Amino acid sequence: METSEVERLIEDGIEGAEASVTLPRVPDEDHEDAHFAAVVVSPAFEGKSLVQQHQMVYDALGESMTTDIHAMELKTYTPEAYEAAGE
Repeated sequence: METSEVERLIEDGIEGAEASVTLPRVPDEDHEDAHFAAVVVSPAFEGKSLVQQHQMVYDALGESMTTDIHAMELKTYTPEAYEAAGE
């Protein structure tokens, strides 16, 4: 799975989301260990706990979390929190 496809799934699944997805380590072609890292900013996260925010991302990724994605490092922010964090 390409990073752009992961971004599209997240952005399509969470209202107003902007996702930036990278590969945090060199993929091991001998194993199916697709590790991704995502920074997701969305006003839909407002009032949600960190666990709820991450669950929204996992829900947006759907079956890909069990078929194409081995691990996902997540950073989720509301737009205000993202601006304050200076990411």
